[in-house]
Amino acid sequence: MVVNAAEPGGNETGLPDDRADPSTRLEGWRRFVEADPAVFELLPDQRWQALTPQLRKTYDEARIAYHSELQVVRTSTVKEIAHQGRLLTLLNQREHGARRGMIVSGQWTTGKTTALKQLGRTHELRIQQRYPGSDRIPVVYITAPPKGSPRKLALEFARFLGLPVINPRHNTIDVTSAVCQVLIEARTDLVLVDEIHLLNHATTAGEDLSDHLKYFTEHLPATFVYAGINVEKSGLFTGIRGKQLGGRCILVRTGAFPRNTEWKALIASLESTLRLHRHTPDTLAGLSKYLHQRTGGMIGSLSHLIRAAAISAVLDGSERITKASLRNIRIDHNSESDSPPDAGREAG
Repeated sequence: MVVNAAEPGGNETGLPDDRADPSTRLEGWRRFVEADPAVFELLPDQRWQALTPQLRKTYDEARIAYHSELQVVRTSTVKEIAHQGRLLTLLNQREHGARRGMIVSGQWTTGKTTALKQLGRTHELRIQQRYPGSDRIPVVYITAPPKGSPRKLALEFARFLGLPVINPRHNTIDVTSAVCQVLIEARTDLVLVDEIHLLNHATTAGEDLSDHLKYFTEHLPATFVYAGINVEKSGLFTGIRGKQLGGRCILVRTGAFPRNTEWKALIASLESTLRLHRHTPDTLAGLSKYLHQRTGGMIGSLSHLIRAAAISAVLDGSERITKASLRNIRIDHNSESDSPPDAGREAG
């Protein structure tokens, strides 16, 4: 997404034209795949200070929109998942039996969904380059339905594809067959299933859902990649079905970043995306220890903290992020609870 600065005397608002569609729908997924990274050029200080109140408001709203968008950083985790996913799609391309898959498992806010979607985006762009102008649907992205049933799972696929409203009289096999037919004709070769921790093989409902998911994997010539929270403890690998799934999938774990060179590089990368007029360069890089204490090394929490601080700096007119301003930003409960007392909001 491109967010442009408001030009004095211009008619452009500088704001994005519309809200992002959910990527669990085909149109939304394609928008995600085709979207350019958000960019914003700061006005020179003299022009910025000369803005009328209305233009200043528009300019600031555009910067807020820019900072609200997640900036994807190519971390070692993102690279590893992209590499393993690429290997699996190549291994599976001529496989006629059980295809190998991948499960991405880790704590909350460790970048699982981001890495999963980046894998899908890279794959789809590669297919588009290879087959320009085709009507293929190379990638499907869905989330496992809560308290799911085979029918609910089939409907998730149907909704992604935008299939006509399913008649209640259509049974699960009817819906599944229709979905499989469309995906085969569309040459889908990568299926991404998020929130897979909702599937628990220790329950009857989980067993039924697992059997149905297995049906999809056996009837679609595609690589399946799953992501979920601590799936090793969620019941996903329980029982015969769990053992079978574990025997077909590699497991990639995500976690907190240690306070090392990559952590500092991650902070520097996020700091380079800031568009604030009074921010002192390398301020955040110098606060790497504090930021690690606040977030526990969780990339999702770090991104939230920095983006929220940037938006706050625009709103209050300070135009800079400092340690003091970071202390006033609330982040997720887990990170707040785990951080040392002197790293939290009450610290002086």
